[in-house]
Amino acid sequence: MPIPEHLTPDRWLAQLFSSGEAARGGVVKRQIADVERIAGRHAFLAEVERRGFQAVENGRHYVVFCNAWPIRRLR
Repeated sequence: MPIPEHLTPDRWLAQLFSSGEAARGGVVKRQIADVERIAGRHAFLAEVERRGFQAVENGRHYVVFCNAWPIRRLR
């Protein structure tokens, strides 16, 4: 699927991290294929780090914890 002209990588990343969930310190999830197609893995992870967030990869998704709280795997 082609990327709309108006949707630049910077704009997409800004929209992702300005979502209500991100602003509340919550969790956002995006498909790896979409991240790589629109912004690229390097730019995505650089933005996660710049904001002090944490991310994990699970299956076909990146899960971003929009806070710096510890992550503890339960099982």
